[in-house]
This record gives sequence, C-alpha cells and structure tokens, in this order.
Amino acid sequence: MPEGDTVWRTAARLHRALAGQEVVLSDLRFPGVATADLRGTTTLEVASRGKHLLHRFDNGATLHSHLKMEGQWRVESPEAAHRWLRRDDLRAAIGTATWTGLGLRLGLLELIPTDREGEVVGHLGPDLLGPDWDARVAAANLAAVGTPIGAALLDQRNLAGVGTLWAAESLFLESTHPWALSDQLPPQAVERLVDRVHRLMDAARRDAVQSSTGSRRKGEETYVHARSGRACRRCGETVRVAMIGPPGQERTMFYCPGCQGGLAPTDDGRPQRPLGSSAGRATPYRRV
Repeated sequence: MPEGDTVWRTAARLHRALAGQEVVLSDLRFPGVATADLRGTTTLEVASRGKHLLHRFDNGATLHSHLKMEGQWRVESPEAAHRWLRRDDLRAAIGTATWTGLGLRLGLLELIPTDREGEVVGHLGPDLLGPDWDARVAAANLAAVGTPIGAALLDQRNLAGVGTLWAAESLFLESTHPWALSDQLPPQAVERLVDRVHRLMDAARRDAVQSSTGSRRKGEETYVHARSGRACRRCGETVRVAMIGPPGQERTMFYCPGCQGGLAPTDDGRPQRPLGSSAGRATPYRRV
C-alpha cells in the first residue's frame, strides 16, 4: 500500500495539473458514484490526509479516494488519456482542457460534501506531512495505547501516513523492538521514534525516493524492510519478518533480532529464505 509520502506527492501532482481549471471530462467507474457528473465544476484543491486523497470542487463536493494496496493516480495529456480510458482497471478520470487525472485500481472512491470530510478522515491522528502535524500529540497517542509499538505506528488513529516500510525502518534505526509495548517505553524513546519517522517521510516526499539508508541504488534503499533472510547491514544477523497487530488486522513487520532485542513473539525462529527465493520455506510478506 502506498504510504503517506507517496500519497502526498500524488496529491501535489494532481493539484498542479488540475487546480483552477474547469472539468470537461468526468468518468467515474465505482459503485455509488458511477452516475455522478462533475463536468462544469472547477477543482479548488487536491490534498492528502494521511493515506487519503481529497479532491475538492467548487460545487461543494469532494472526491475522496484511497489507493489501498495497488491503486494509483496518473496525470496525462488529454491526447494520451484516451488509451487509458479503455483500460479495465480504470476507476476514475477527471480531465480539463490541458490535463487528465486517471485513477487506476483504486480501493475506494466516493463523492461526499466537502463540509463532511471529517466523517471519513476525522478519526485520523496528526498527519505526518500535513499542516496539523503535532509531534507531541502523536507521541502521546502512541504511548497511551499500550499495544506493541510497531502496531501502534501502523494505527492511523495515532498518527496518519505510516505504513510498514517506514514503521520497520524507523524502529530499526532507533534500535527498538517492534513488539515492545508502547506504554512501557521511555517517553524520550517514543519522542525520538516519532521524530525519526517524520524526518524519513519528509525527506522521501521531497526527494521522491523512499530510502532510509541514504542510497538510491536498487536493493540498497532499506535496512530491514523487504530484506528478510538477508544479513543485517549493521550487525550481520539475519533479518526476519513476522506478523504484528491484533487478529484480523495483522501486518508484516521486518526487523533484526540482533539490533532490536530478539525474536518476535509471533516468530517461530525457523529459517527464512530471502524474498523471491523459490526454495525452502516461504517468507510471509504483505505490504500494507
């Protein structure tokens, strides 16, 4: 699932292309909005809120979308957009005389009154990349829930925008065990973790590269994320992956037992081969 920095860049790209221009193409292919017609309206703003996209129009409506696992928004010229309109995975097309925004494989698409956006994003914690960012509130939220800190980071009600990549990388860089209970960590440790994830995501949204190592070379961007079965870049022990979170809401968490305080309670300790290996025991992996 695209994380907050990717969604932020998507919103910025759509805003630059569509804001202030009249909609001349409106094609929504999603249950509940398929008959809606936005032609004649003008885009006021496209903004992100955590992992949510809010496309606001001058008629008082907001097109709310969520990329979920595989969704994306593209910006194409009207001429190039025509071939995308024939795709089976197209879920939305909002076009002006100069640019067209194309939503592919969207996990959610709905039209709501702009003054009721709070009903769909009001439950979110401070947005790491938004104007409402408040590190103290985010740290207090994490400390209060008393769940494994890795799961707390992924809970959008505590702070909005973190996915498994930035959760795993920030926990590794702070040498924090993902399964340590958040209310048992020193307050300073939680504050440093919040600062770390904010700095990582802020850099990624500006540079358009998701790297925690400082390298942009393929395969060198991360310390632990998607590196299970491989040697830790810091201590040499094997990086592992295990599930984290309450039943029915489990997420994958990559971590280094050597650098982060031992095996996870959900990790049976059996050998894990590198991702993509066809031999031996399969490594569980689901990016969310």
